[in-house]
Amino acid sequence: MNRSPVRAAAKPALSTKGQVLLHPLSKPLVFLLCLLPFVWLFYGALANTLGANPAEALIRGTGDWTLRFLCITLCVTPVRQITRQAAIARFRRMLGLFTFFYGVLHFLSYAWLDMGLDLAAIVKDIPKRPFVLVGTLALLLMLPLAATSFNRAIKTLGAQRWKALHKSIYAIALLALLHFFWMRSGKNDYAEVAVYAGILAVLLGWRVWGRFRRQLDLT
Repeated sequence: MNRSPVRAAAKPALSTKGQVLLHPLSKPLVFLLCLLPFVWLFYGALANTLGANPAEALIRGTGDWTLRFLCITLCVTPVRQITRQAAIARFRRMLGLFTFFYGVLHFLSYAWLDMGLDLAAIVKDIPKRPFVLVGTLALLLMLPLAATSFNRAIKTLGAQRWKALHKSIYAIALLALLHFFWMRSGKNDYAEVAVYAGILAVLLGWRVWGRFRRQLDLT
């Protein structure tokens, strides 16, 4: 039986942007794009093109990309709301996992290139240097988020508990920024810190404003 013209017209057509975002190849493409920084750093290490201090370049590069992916992940919700493209949300989980991936690479780079994989020395060094302590804490907080980034975890924890757990990304963002600030304070270089602080202030402020507006609508 054919649907009536009224019912057919009532169902909005999927926009071109929505069709692109839902295309089967969109996720593999985003995955490959997210891998590019790793490929570039890995190639640079093999080809010795990372400058005079490759170890510092790797530690700094993996740390920078961790913070960048954290910002990109937090961008998903505002961009989805502004563009009204709900399909953007399907990339958030992947972006969050890549944030954790680069965070792990950052810690491993520090543990290997700076500490020689000496476990005892690493354990002593973490509480000794505040920026290392804060960065390690941020990574540890990311661990349960990465471990529960699949549908079965949502069913096991329940939607409300899962959402409450994943709200710790805001604390992680602040800890990551503090880690970056303390790391750069040794060189009195705060230009990039100010950029990331501004980006995170906008992203977190957007969420605070959204919650405030919802409270106003309820009153």
